[in-house]
Amino acid sequence: MGSDSQHGHGHGTGRGVALRRVWGAARHLVTPHSHDAVDRVDSAMEASRAGMRALWISLAVLGATAAFQAVVVVASGSVALLSDTLHNVADALTAVPVGIAFLLGRRPATRRFTYGYGRAEDVAGVVVVLVILGSAVLAGYASLRRLAEPADVRFLGAVAVAGLVGAVGNEIAAQVRIRTGRRIGSAALVADGLHARTDALTSLAVLLSAGGAALGWRWADPAVGLAITVAIAAVTWGAAKRVLARLMDAVDPALVAQATVALRDVDGVVDVDRVRLRWVGHALQAEVDLTVAPGVSVEQAHATAHAAEHELTHAVPRLTAATVHAHPAAP
Repeated sequence: MGSDSQHGHGHGTGRGVALRRVWGAARHLVTPHSHDAVDRVDSAMEASRAGMRALWISLAVLGATAAFQAVVVVASGSVALLSDTLHNVADALTAVPVGIAFLLGRRPATRRFTYGYGRAEDVAGVVVVLVILGSAVLAGYASLRRLAEPADVRFLGAVAVAGLVGAVGNEIAAQVRIRTGRRIGSAALVADGLHARTDALTSLAVLLSAGGAALGWRWADPAVGLAITVAIAAVTWGAAKRVLARLMDAVDPALVAQATVALRDVDGVVDVDRVRLRWVGHALQAEVDLTVAPGVSVEQAHATAHAAEHELTHAVPRLTAATVHAHPAAP
């Protein structure tokens, strides 16, 4: 039998169960429960607001960084810095699909989208990967063209400063996105943050371009541009694996183990037959099959299912809903 209730639970017979029910009802009235329906909505809204704040901050930082670098690119003609600038522009633009996903995630479930719109974050993750890939293609093309047609790089000091500015700006964006994404459980935001962190390292590579140009090595600038392209491709692969895993309903096995242990401690549970977890946006949902003692009443089995749902929502981080099916063991 299923359970999706968020209210008091207990089982047994006689005067003891009546007293426990009265006590449980009184405690429920005065004690906040993180799995109450209103709290779930509040938690989802707060996560969405936190994600939007992270996106706005990183968008402002990366936008300013890319604008400064673009000025230096025009003045210096450095393709290494051009590659880094293109990537920073792409990184800033990825805030748009992720931000749209957070806004969609606030919409309530409908008869057509019965689980809500949380999956929009996974779609946004795919868009992020494609944008990163596009920046890699553009950077690689510009670098190969410069290798075929060498040219001197001007204003080497400004190029070096622009590289440092890019590294600092990307690391700030990475810190904001990764910390917020992990806190609210958003794979798209974490992928975006890891992307920005790699950009910080590639921005530092621009210093090598400036150093090589100072030594008269005309090939150094396009070579560094190609190296940055390879780095972008690597982060694209890593982000793609993370996003595709989420699309395939992959979860950390440790979460499944954590849920199983919590369920086995519930009074009335004989065995845990199956635990399934899935991400919907930045919230977890669970489906559980339990075995209870043979011969228990429908009311007792239902109370055990309630208790199991209660325990799960407290034991597993970011789990907001659980459907629990309890069936009796064979006599």
